[in-house]
Amino acid sequence: MVKYHADEGKTVLLPYRGSVHGTISDILGGVRSTCTYVGAAKLKELTKRTTFIRVQEQENNVFGKE
Repeated sequence: MVKYHADEGKTVLLPYRGSVHGTISDILGGVRSTCTYVGAAKLKELTKRTTFIRVQEQENNVFGKE
């Protein structure tokens, strides 16, 4: 089995916006909300209560086209 690796893509420079604490809190809030929607009391249960779909290609035009 292939080990997980981060996706590669376009590199952009963003202005400093402070600590990542707020961003991490937002992500964790989204994960908690997802667990609530699917009835998972623990993160381990998430895979048993959902169907994950692998996405092969994704287009993000936030920073313009390549």
